[in-house]
Amino acid sequence: QVAPAPAPTPPAPARPALTPLLPAGTEKSRGVQALAVSPNRRYLAVSETVAEQPVLTVYELSSAPARRRRTLAAAALPAREAVSLAFSPDCRYLAAATAPPEGHLTYWLWEKQRLMAAVRLEAPGSGVCQVSFSPQDNAQVCITGNGFFKLFKYSEGTLKQMNLQKGEPQNYLCHAWLSKEEVICGTEAGKLILFETGELHWETSVEYKKPPRELEEDATTEEYESSSDVPCGLASEDNGSQQDSLPQISAVVAYSKGFACSSSPGVVLLFEKTKEKEVYKESQEIWLPQDLFRSEPKTSGRQDIMCICFSPSEEMMVINTNKNQLYMFTMLSTNLMKEKAAYFSYLNFPLHSASVTGLDICMWKPILATCSLDRSVRIWNYETNTLELYKEYREEAYTVSLHPTGLFCLVGFSDKLRFISLLYEDMHVFKEFAVRKCRECSFSNGGHLFAAVNGNVIQIYSSITFENINNLKGHSGKIHAVKWSVDDAKFVSCDTHGAVYEWNLLTGKRESECVLKSCIYSSIALSSDAKIIFAVGSDQTLKEISESSIQHEVPAFDVVYTAVVVSYSGHMVFVGTSLGTVRAMKYPLPLTRDFNEYRAHAGAVTKMSITNDDLFLLTASEDGSIFIWKVYDKGGGILKWVKEVEYAEEVLIMRSDIEEKSQAMLDLQIRVKELQTENYYQLHLKDMYCNEKIKELEENFTQEISSLKTKHQILHAEKEKQELHHQFQLSELMNKQAREVQQLESDSNQKLLMENEKYQELQVKSQRMQEEYEKQLHNLEESKNKAMKELTEYYEEKLNEKSVLLEEAEEDMKQQLQAHEEIKKQIEEDEDQEILEIKIKYERQLLEERESNLQLKGEIGVMNKRLNSLQKELKERNRDTEEMRLEQQKLQGIIRSLEKDILALKTEVQERADTIQDKEKHIYDLKKKNQELEKFKFVLDYRIEEFKKQIESRENDIKTTKEEIHEMEGELARFHSESTQLKLNITQLQQKLKATDREMHRERQKKQNMETLIKRFKTDLHNCVGFIQDSRKMKDGIRELYRKYVQQSDSVETEAADTDLQQEYMRQREYLERNLAAFKKKVVKDQEMHQAAYMRIVQENVSLIKEINDLRQELKVAHTQVHDLQSTLRLTKKKQAIQDPASSTELLSSPAVLRLNAEKESEKIIEMQQLEIQYLRDQIQEKGQVLAGQPLLVGNLPKLNLERSHKTQQQ
Repeated sequence: QVAPAPAPTPPAPARPALTPLLPAGTEKSRGVQALAVSPNRRYLAVSETVAEQPVLTVYELSSAPARRRRTLAAAALPAREAVSLAFSPDCRYLAAATAPPEGHLTYWLWEKQRLMAAVRLEAPGSGVCQVSFSPQDNAQVCITGNGFFKLFKYSEGTLKQMNLQKGEPQNYLCHAWLSKEEVICGTEAGKLILFETGELHWETSVEYKKPPRELEEDATTEEYESSSDVPCGLASEDNGSQQDSLPQISAVVAYSKGFACSSSPGVVLLFEKTKEKEVYKESQEIWLPQDLFRSEPKTSGRQDIMCICFSPSEEMMVINTNKNQLYMFTMLSTNLMKEKAAYFSYLNFPLHSASVTGLDICMWKPILATCSLDRSVRIWNYETNTLELYKEYREEAYTVSLHPTGLFCLVGFSDKLRFISLLYEDMHVFKEFAVRKCRECSFSNGGHLFAAVNGNVIQIYSSITFENINNLKGHSGKIHAVKWSVDDAKFVSCDTHGAVYEWNLLTGKRESECVLKSCIYSSIALSSDAKIIFAVGSDQTLKEISESSIQHEVPAFDVVYTAVVVSYSGHMVFVGTSLGTVRAMKYPLPLTRDFNEYRAHAGAVTKMSITNDDLFLLTASEDGSIFIWKVYDKGGGILKWVKEVEYAEEVLIMRSDIEEKSQAMLDLQIRVKELQTENYYQLHLKDMYCNEKIKELEENFTQEISSLKTKHQILHAEKEKQELHHQFQLSELMNKQAREVQQLESDSNQKLLMENEKYQELQVKSQRMQEEYEKQLHNLEESKNKAMKELTEYYEEKLNEKSVLLEEAEEDMKQQLQAHEEIKKQIEEDEDQEILEIKIKYERQLLEERESNLQLKGEIGVMNKRLNSLQKELKERNRDTEEMRLEQQKLQGIIRSLEKDILALKTEVQERADTIQDKEKHIYDLKKKNQELEKFKFVLDYRIEEFKKQIESRENDIKTTKEEIHEMEGELARFHSESTQLKLNITQLQQKLKATDREMHRERQKKQNMETLIKRFKTDLHNCVGFIQDSRKMKDGIRELYRKYVQQSDSVETEAADTDLQQEYMRQREYLERNLAAFKKKVVKDQEMHQAAYMRIVQENVSLIKEINDLRQELKVAHTQVHDLQSTLRLTKKKQAIQDPASSTELLSSPAVLRLNAEKESEKIIEMQQLEIQYLRDQIQEKGQVLAGQPLLVGNLPKLNLERSHKTQQQ
């Protein structure tokens, strides 16, 4: 990060601004839970938690910078963040899933911020959950998780499940769509399961795989173990643990040839489609590479792969691991590779996988050094954004400091402080200091000194002689930060007991101090003139300290500041917070919220630094990320430094490395010369061989040329003979043709005379016919004009009648709209559908009337063009038939998919067959009795009264069942208490087992210590053997070995104690195993009792549901009867309207008025009956909601019966 230097006359300080590459997250966000990119790469959906509330946000990526498009929230759903998101194929819909056990699947029309549907997911346990859309169907959604695989179809405002889960439930970790009907799923048990239209189609198990390099090493180690007698118990234990580990499918993704999945740590398997029984077959293994810069290179290839992704062109595959690493693989190379195994490469460079604990920059080079709890030290270039050096050690690194030259660095490890030389391609430990768990270290600005924190003491060392020059004592708490002044004359430090000390390095004493015991300081910064100290800590303030007192305190507004840095110009102050945000403020410090805040990290900011030219700001966080910010002024321009910075290009390299490389170059040069001579010899041999071949070919060609010349002469003689023969034949043919032409001319002249006579006769006939047709056309025009006049008069009369009917219909529509507005205020959300139906009905009537008017007007002008219109109608009908054929094909596909469901639902069809026969009988009776509507009205009133009586009796039955349910709830509570007691017993046993495991671990540690002691003894003995020629040194060495390693009394006591401990451990283990077996038997018995009670409750609930469903079916029959009556009324009206003569223009108005009054009376009667039926339906819904509100019914009722009853209510 680079920062601006002040001009000779500095202007008024302006608030600095930073430029993030991606849009900042929502304010007060706790982190992103899930991401999804739309198929057209234009939108990004983000799930995050803001102020303990879940938020779904959709960003538009096509604009620069990306802007927030929509924010989705549903008040009706429980507040839980979404863990999986997916866009539909047309990018209009968004599916979101929350984590089980109280999971929900929501279906959004995100552009209108409308929740279209939601369904609850009932799962036995928690785990990974994934949701996705079908690649060709917006309404089809798949969701998998621990114990469930479900396909949903969106229709009419609800999500309906399409598949029935069969067999034992699996823990599905991931899935992917292979086609419109095929879904591949990966399980925790290492199985790949292919579902087609929701049913199991293919299944296979994937074996646990080892990397090819480990297999080769295992083969060599087996040979070595067979030849050597040294025991290697630890290695055998590791191999056994790897062999016993089970594979699990952690990620799966589809591509054009098949799919890719991760079955074992560090490997991706490619499966391609085949025409065999296996359907898909493994074609390629792609492994993670071994990182040679790590302390244990094998572990780098054993990372769990969390996600796999293909580029749109499928040329590249990118994966993400649990160690926060990104790898890539070029898919084009798979066709060229003959070996089955291939290897990934880093997408850019390896990243930190744990919290970053140290960060520092230098003056000579544009580099920064970082260290992390992942035991690695990395050197980055912030101008080119690349990783220059990287090495992993065996201990955790707590702090790092770069020398101003950029050629050396200090790293504080858990065991020692190390002075490391930064070589061209490696890091070399030059010096080690006995400072354990050094949390802070820092080079001076001149580079001649460095400070290291050892407990509560700050030790000052010389960078040249490595001598301890001074020890700064006085801190009572842990020291969290140290800082040098620009001229290295002063030194500032802070600790956890609220002390900020300023030291004089010449005297080694404190010059000033500021103590605030209520604050735990975490970071400090020093101004360029060393007069002002900025400190942040746990009291949520930024303090400005000068002259041993706090001059200003700036509140943090409910956030803890964790890091602070000041620009070299003195105009800017940057602070990092515990939420991962960065705040930029001007100096002097503002007392209000006058700062710019930028969201960056997902964890607390641990370290901050700014470059010497104030152009770049560097931040590191607990989430393992490092951000490079470019600093701009408030107007948007880049701040300019007075003089341009020139960086050094020098690097360090070991003499041994240079010698090795020079030797390698010499070897390669010798090898090149050998290859050149060898190639020259090979070329000479090839030239000789080619010359011999050329001679052979020349001889062969000369022989062939001579044979071809003789053949050519023979063919030339034959050609001359054939030419003479053809000339004789041509002369004969020419004579014959001349004779035939003369005969044809004479015949054609005779035919022409005959045809001329016929033409004259036909011309006379055509004149006569023309006169007759002109007379007929004149008569037809007169008749046509008369018919046109009659038709215009007839259709004008019809138009007048239809206009009158239109006015009446409009008046009726206005009355109905007024009534609809009054009813709308009183009725709940369910009646919105009825309002829409009424609107659609009247709009259809208006459209029909308008269309009829247009047809009547069009018929007047269409009379002359009937043939053309008929042809157009034929074409339209042909198009309709083609469309119907396409629809028929689609319906046939749907029928094929539904035939499987029909087999499962045959039992329901048999139950409903009786009701269908009853409905057909009623329909047949109603068609005969069109004139007896009044009688049916009384019959319906009588039946409604009977239904009321039956409902009262059913309510009494429901009350009795409620009492029984309350008793069952008491029994369930008792069972729950017993099960919790059993769980407590099991946890106690588990704790005892853990204690035994700890003892085993201690014994193994002792064994390892003994092995290390033996190794040390061997090395010392080897050194002692080197003095075998010098007897005195040999004697002293043996005495030293005896004094160092021989302990007679201690060894006897420890052996006796070890035997007693082993006997006691065996007795305790047998006792615990007996207790555990008894508890297991008791748990099995209790489970059997619980299951019996649960089955009894379920059977009672099923019987109650059957009774409720019977009542709902009877009410549905009554509803269908009313609907049939309405349809018969409409049929009678239409028949009466058809029977009336169309030309009755002179009818009186009074009979029409009487007929309309009779129709209105019948409609009022039907409306009254509908209102009564609606009242009964509302009462039944209230009773059903009371039953559904019971906790036992919600948990234990079957799903199918509830869905059927809900459908009947809607109908």
